[in-house]
Parts: sequence; structure tokens; C-alpha cells
Amino acid sequence: MRVLKFGGSSVGTPERIKGLIEILKGYYSKGERFTVVFSAFSGVTDNLLEMSRLAAQGDEAYLELYQQFRNRHGAAIAELLTSSLRQQAEAEMAESHDALGNLLKGIILVREATSRTMDYVLSFGERSSASIIAHALQQEGMPAAFLDARRIVKTNKDFGNAKVDFTSTNKLIKEHYAQHPEIQVVTGFIGTSKGGLTTTLGRGGSDYTAAILAAALNASVIEIWTDVNGVLTADPRKVKKAFTVPKMTYAEAMEMSHFGAKVIYPPTLQPALQKNIPLYIKNTFNPGFEGTYISDKIDPSGRAVTGISSINNVSLLTLQGGGMFGVPGIAGRLFGSLANGKISVILITQGSSEHSITFALPPELASKAKRCVEQEFEYEMQKKLVEPVKVETNLSVVAIIGENMRYRPGIAGRLFQALGKNGVNVVAIAQGSSELNISVVVSRADEAKAMNSLHEAFFLSDTKELHLFLVGVGLIGSTLIGQIKSQAKFLKEKRSLELKVVGLANSKKMLFSEEGISLEGWEEKLKEEGTAADLAGFVEKMKGLNLSNTIFVDNTANEKVAHFYETILESSISISTPNKIATSSSYLQYQRLKNIAARRGVQFLYETNVGAGLPILSTLEDLITSGDRIIKIEGVLSGTMSFIFNRFREGMKFSEVVKEAKKQGYTEPDPREDLGGTDVRRKLLILAREIGLSLEAADVKIESILPTAAEDAPTVEAFFEELEKADDHFSKLVSSAAKAGKALRMIASLDQGKASISLQAVDASHPFYSLDGSDNMIVFTTERYKERPLVVRGPGAGAEVTAAGVFAEIIRIGNYLS
Repeated sequence: MRVLKFGGSSVGTPERIKGLIEILKGYYSKGERFTVVFSAFSGVTDNLLEMSRLAAQGDEAYLELYQQFRNRHGAAIAELLTSSLRQQAEAEMAESHDALGNLLKGIILVREATSRTMDYVLSFGERSSASIIAHALQQEGMPAAFLDARRIVKTNKDFGNAKVDFTSTNKLIKEHYAQHPEIQVVTGFIGTSKGGLTTTLGRGGSDYTAAILAAALNASVIEIWTDVNGVLTADPRKVKKAFTVPKMTYAEAMEMSHFGAKVIYPPTLQPALQKNIPLYIKNTFNPGFEGTYISDKIDPSGRAVTGISSINNVSLLTLQGGGMFGVPGIAGRLFGSLANGKISVILITQGSSEHSITFALPPELASKAKRCVEQEFEYEMQKKLVEPVKVETNLSVVAIIGENMRYRPGIAGRLFQALGKNGVNVVAIAQGSSELNISVVVSRADEAKAMNSLHEAFFLSDTKELHLFLVGVGLIGSTLIGQIKSQAKFLKEKRSLELKVVGLANSKKMLFSEEGISLEGWEEKLKEEGTAADLAGFVEKMKGLNLSNTIFVDNTANEKVAHFYETILESSISISTPNKIATSSSYLQYQRLKNIAARRGVQFLYETNVGAGLPILSTLEDLITSGDRIIKIEGVLSGTMSFIFNRFREGMKFSEVVKEAKKQGYTEPDPREDLGGTDVRRKLLILAREIGLSLEAADVKIESILPTAAEDAPTVEAFFEELEKADDHFSKLVSSAAKAGKALRMIASLDQGKASISLQAVDASHPFYSLDGSDNMIVFTTERYKERPLVVRGPGAGAEVTAAGVFAEIIRIGNYLS
């Protein structure tokens, strides 16, 4: 015998009812024995409650809802039934609904709807749906019979949540089914007390009816048909990548239900649990899908964690004080006071110091619970032995659940690592000795982020999803997007990284998509669908979305963007940027940003600040971390200056070379930014700070190569006029160097704590002599690399290499988060 139960969503429309009839025909044709329990049509129970409320208030608006109730069931009959069966069903519905109408008239007359009356009113929902469907099954050739559960389910008189008398109920069920071999179509949710008064079984009542029938009939299986593909690993509204759990135990199902899984309700499992009857959760709209199988069997080879669930809104109360230490009976008094107040606790945790006891409960009960506990400990509070109860609000409980956690070491560590790396602070922790459940209390704002982080850690550990927010989509930014797009498949398949660009912004527009902005035609989308750019608004939106594995990428050279780094890092969001302004501003600010990143456990990466895509800062870090001592650093750190002095030869005019560099896009719009050493100074400052020197910009000595008149020229045009006047000076410099077999190079040097930038002539024995094009080169002289210094050389500028450097940092952050 199978017991099948179909919920309200499964019987919401005549079309859906036709679908479930096909499911039942399949079972019938295979020779299966089954009985079916039905809920009311979707929304009907709420409508019955509302029409009763209106009637109790004397509001005749209930009549409209009542008529809608009649019309809806009448329409279902008209669509599902024909000929004599239709007439029979219409007559039965008319009689039943007339009784409901008279009952509502009584309510409006007395202006009251008691719990006893409400149970009777609500029974019309299940009685109507089951009766209609029983006739529909008969019409399809199945020997179905309508069974009003009030005939077989006997309860006490706790109206609204009646307790079942299993002795009487089991006897009546067995007798009825022995005498009625037809397919019994049973009303869920309802029963009767002594004297024939209608009662309801409370939340999940129709599931409970199915479990009661299954236990009494020793059924082989219970099938709960709903509108989802079984029990999912997490709430799909909060975790988009949640998927169906194929198998789980009763204990796991109970835990999942307690923590908010809506597919099943714990008490409904009890009768099945006692008889070890397995349970299937299946989808009416996807009947071929296997669904979730729930039984008492543990699969030792299965996942350690079966599911992740949460309670969205809780309050946390803490009783603490020095007077609690070593005093027996404190916990008994605490929870006794709550029991006397009929307050149920969700979670309890206590440290071994016995200094405090913390418990979570629904927020609407927090004030009452605080009063109950403080009344119980009034004497201790007067004597300052115990502090007033501390109440924390806007919190959520997130739990990982699984029978196999007890056999796998490191589960808790993995949980806290996943939360920590995503900046989710844990307020309280609870775990029972059974190791079936580890619960953490977090800020309500972090609930979804915590669940996604844990889901990724325990279910999608093979794939890490990174959420990118890009500011600046000019040459570097657009190149980076192109690189991400072309490399996406490889990263997902070979490196288990999935990159989603969630936010984009330029100086005019910004665009967001939590599911990820398509990188096909992103420029047009930003232009057409984007809203007005607002940097503060962009950062607030990024923080508000609070997505796991978030990375902020600043592709600008904008000082205003750098001002937001602090708040971004404080929000536990990692940063990758080629923008040098933050790291080359005051040493105090540089140090502050580094410390915030370290404290928040996030990455603040700026490799591209010094050498575009060259591994300069990472090489330096590796040297220091491995214990090497830095003696001297020398570098040609400007691609612009490298290009200029590699091009400048005897017989050429220096001003013409600079003009050519500007024309090809190597210089800033005002070349004095490059020739004056400002950009190189920023890079040298960063290098100095990375090795622990607290230098400021003023500490870097720059030997200017420009005449004063050129430096002070009011415009770029005037600058070039003055530079032409100095061509002879530069020609003498290059000629002198050439005669000595040397080449001119703009060299930044860090030696004995002193930082300087100057134009120098180097001979063929020096590494800088062989530079060409716009290459950068940096030479590390260290304790280990003293005789033959360590050299890093390559393109130090250009959109492709800079974007590639940022891209590499994004992947590095992703690996860190893994």
C-alpha cells in the first residue's frame, strides 16, 4: 500500500488536477494499491480564514469571498466532469456550500468566530477538493471513493491543533480500509473529537493525515507530492545553485524542517518514523524526477553535509554574570521560567566557564522572555550577581546538517573558514554531541551570504563563483572584460572558477545584475540599460547585495575611487587595482589600508601599480617572506621613459622623440607628468613601503631632467616650445654617453633607505643597457642575489599586460577564497 498526498499547489487549477490524475492512472495501471490525501485548492484556506474574519467583524464583504469560493469549485467541476457525475458533484457541492453560507451567517450574527467554529469553516476546503477529485478519478475509470477523514481520525478538543487519539484512529482506519477496497480519496488536515465536533490537525495537517494513514495501514511508502523537486540542499530563493538531495535520513529531514525547510513539517514525520516507513518528496509538475527519498538508513559514503538551512529572523538573549559560576540549578531556573511563560527556545549555547547562557528565540517573544528571566533572577540582579538580560536583534540562525558529519574531521573548520573569508561574523555557535547539526548565529543581513558561502564550500567545492564589480571600463577595463570572456570556459573547466561580472561603471553609467552581466554586448547594455553613475551609490549597492566571494576591481587612475577603498575593505570585500593613488599617498593611509585588509581577512592587491603585468611586488614579497634581505633595488619603472630613451639616439632631437611618444599614447596628455618623474616616484614609494620603509613622497629625491622654463610653461604647447630650446642640451648628453659606450636610462634607486630618481648613463655591463622598446626592468640585489642580482624584465605598460595583471590577481583572490 502506498499513501500519496497532494498539496494545495498540486490541486490549484483544473489543469493541475488533470496532471495528477495522469500520475494516479500510471500507478493504477501498474497494479499498485494506493490511497490519496488531498489538501484544499491553493489559496482556499486563506480565503476561508479571511471570510470568517470579515464576518466576525460584521463586514458583509465576506459575501464576495464566499461567492468566489463557490464559483471556483463550480468552475473546477465544469471543467473536470461530464454528464451524471457532474450533476452529482454539483448537487453535493451546493449542499455543502449552503452549509458553509449558513455558518458564515451565524458568525456575522454573533460577531465571533471561535476556534471550534473556525475548524469547521476550514474543513470545507479539503472536503470540497477531495470530493471533486474523487468524482474525476471515477470518470477516468478508477474505482475511487470519497473519504471524509472525520470518520476515521479521532482527536481531542484542542481546536486548531488537535492531538490524535491513535488507539481509536488506527482501529477505525484498519476497519474502514478492510471493508472498502476502492481507492480512498481522503480529506487531509481534519478529524473529529468526541461528540462529532470537527477539528484540524494544525500546520502540515494534510501531511500528518498521510503519515497517520500510512502507519495504521503499514504502508510501504508515503509520497508527498508538491511543487518542487524534493528537499533541496538549501532554500533556492537564497541559494540559486541549490539542488535536490536524492537521499536523506529522518533525522536530517527533521533538522532541515526545524530550520525552515518548507517541504515537510516535523510532526508529520513522527508516525512514519515510528514504523520506519520511507518517505518520498516528489514534484507534481515533474513526475519523472526521482525526488528525495527519506528513510532511517544512513549512507556512510554520502556527503558529510546533507543540507544547509536557516531561520531568517531571531533574537539572541544572554544571561550572564559572575554569580552564575559553579552555582547548580541556574540553567534549570532559566529554562523553567521560559517554560512557565510558554516560550519555546530555538537554540542554546553555553561556554565551559559557566559565566553565561545564550539562547535564541523568535523576535516577537524576546520582550516576554526577558521579563520572565529577569523576574526569576530578580534577587541575583539586585545583588549584582547577574546582569540584566542582554537582547540582540536582527539575527539569523544558519545550520549545516548531516548524519555523516560525525565521521568526518574538519567540518567545523571548513564552515568557519568559508564564513571568515567572506567576512561573515559568527555571533554564537551551537552543536550537539550527535554532530548532526552545527548552527551559527549571524547578522540577518549576512544570512544569504553565509548560506551561499557554505553551500559553495560543502556542495560546490569543485567550483568557486567570484562576483566582480568593475569600476572603469576604458582601455584597461574593456581589455580585462575581453580576457575574462575568452578565458571563462577554461577557468571553469580546468581551474574550477566561475567569474561573474555583477557590476560595471564608467564615468557616465553604472549597471548591475545579480545573476551576472552578459559579456556579449556589455558596452551597449551599459549605455542603454545603465543608470546615472554615482560612485557612492555603486559601492553601497555592492555592499548591499552582500554576495559571497565579492571582488572590487578599480581600473581607473581616479583619486575619488581610491577614497572608497577603506569602506570596501571594511565590508570584507577584496580589491584588485592598477590605481597607484591609494598606495602612494601618505604612508599612514597606505599602512591603514593594509591593516584593514589583514584584520578583515581580505586581499588588497596592487601588483600592477609598479610594473603592469610584471611579477615585481609578488617577487619582492616572496624574497622577504623566505627570509632574504634586500640590499638595493634599482629599476627602470616607466614604460614611457624607457621608450623615449631607447628611441633617443645621436642625430635625433629630444623634443621630437617626446612628441612621437605622446602621439603613440605612451605619455600622459601633459608629458611633464612622465618626464618630471611623478609616476616613477609613486612606483618607487610603493616598493620602499613593501620592504618596510615608511617613506613619503617628499623623501624621494628627483633630479629633474627638464629645464626650469619647460617645467613652468603654462601650456603643453608652450612646454614643447621650451623643450625644443633644450634640444642641444639633450644632444650633448646622448653624444657623451655614446662616446663612452653607454646608454641613457631614467633609473629609480632604493639604496640604504634612500630613494632617488635620476638620469644615468650605463655601460654594457649593466642590465639596463640592453633595454629596448617600452620595457621595464627591475634589479633586486639581496643577500642571496648579491653577485648576480635578480632581474625582472618585460613590458611595463599597455592595456593587454596591465589587464592581464589584474586578471591574475582576480584568480589569486579566488584561490585564496577557496
